Amino acid sequence: MFAQDESRLGLMTIIRRIITSKGIKPIAAFQHKYKTLYLYGAVEPQTGDHFFFSFSHLDSICFQVFLEQFSERFKESFNIVLLDRGSFHRAKDLEIPANVYFIFQPAANPELNPIERVWQYVKEQLALENFDSLDALFHAASTVLHDLTQETLQSLTGFEYFISAVKEIFI
Repeated sequence: MFAQDESRLGLMTIIRRIITSKGIKPIAAFQHKYKTLYLYGAVEPQTGDHFFFSFSHLDSICFQVFLEQFSERFKESFNIVLLDRGSFHRAKDLEIPANVYFIFQPAANPELNPIERVWQYVKEQLALENFDSLDALFHAASTVLHDLTQETLQSLTGFEYFISAVKEIFI
């Protein structure tokens, strides 16, 4: 059972708190650039198996490509995918591969999807960095995703309630 979601990354600096001595104001370079890219991903919390893909935008056509690539990557298994109720996930022209089945999470509850912690981790690694181009941002994000081990993904996404629910329902 995979947790799936998308996340937007952009050239605008990701701001985080900075610890300084008392009375010292933190200094960080910040840029206002509004170019973005989207990361699409799916993670299996129990095993840490994963699949990530990047697109320039977020729509049902890109999601269809992601689904086809995901299905091919995990073609030997039947894959249940937890995802939100985004309109592109429910598009009428979407062709769901035979080895993929969707389960939609309750509306307006992104915290229930374990992959949200992966996106939070990726953004934390890129925080306070400024990138000259989307290619540079893509390279940095790809490096962070590539360096994620299955153990790290398990620790980020292996919510006890999620794993227990999967075991109760499907085992």
